[in-house]
Amino acid sequence: MGPRRTTRSAGRRTGLVLAAATALAVITACTAVTGSSEGRGGDDRAGRGEDAARAGSVAALRAVARSTGGADSVRVESRTTMGSMMSMTADGALSWSDGLTGTLTITYTDGPVADAMRRLGSTSMEARYLPDAYYARMGDAFAARTGGRHWLRYRYDDVEAVAGASGARLGDQMRATAPHQCVKLLLASGDVRKVGEERVRGTRATHYTGRVEAGDPGVTGRTVDIWIDDRDLLVKKVERAETATGRLTQTAHYEDYGVKVTTETPPPGDTRDAKDLVDGQSGA
Repeated sequence: MGPRRTTRSAGRRTGLVLAAATALAVITACTAVTGSSEGRGGDDRAGRGEDAARAGSVAALRAVARSTGGADSVRVESRTTMGSMMSMTADGALSWSDGLTGTLTITYTDGPVADAMRRLGSTSMEARYLPDAYYARMGDAFAARTGGRHWLRYRYDDVEAVAGASGARLGDQMRATAPHQCVKLLLASGDVRKVGEERVRGTRATHYTGRVEAGDPGVTGRTVDIWIDDRDLLVKKVERAETATGRLTQTAHYEDYGVKVTTETPPPGDTRDAKDLVDGQSGA
């Protein structure tokens, strides 16, 4: 009976390590600019005079990319559903002025991942982003199964080893994460158009939409919608795609650009490397 419980516990522990990596992947979904030059499609169309409206959208979004990227930091609030696997919310602040830094509270609200977290006493975790790694605080019950340490460290160079094929290029994407990456993604796609004027939480905003390359053979039908305020700042993003685990939908709101962001590295004595746990090298 003892070995069977140990195996089951180890499997559950590894599953949660991978779940935290999946959360990282979902939160950064809009960073996969698949090697296209910014505005490539838009420039070609504008140069040939085929679509003046689309060329106007491209010109507007270039200004948005500059303004949003130059803001350096923002508060973000998002809600994500990934098929039947999980639903989650994220809330906090991120900075990209000198590498990625920031802190988010991630709460799993539905699906097998939420069930597993609930069995360990909490469906929420704190996530900290630092230039070299992503840290996830998994809670007391999880720490009791992993040698008493609460924080999991995902070095960006190790993410692929932890998350498998889904982690390919994720470390590089994490280093470039920022709201304006969604704008660049639309510019690179060459398929963007203005929808109209709408209100986002009381603020008048211009809505743009486009279909983009997934950058992953397991993802199809990917679309990105963005809303821009009168300061050329991104205030809302909706991303949709079909994945192997079901339909991915993420809605994010951005506000308070330029907010001060201070993120501390968790104590080394309270931190474990996620790769060690997945590889079974830690002896926990």
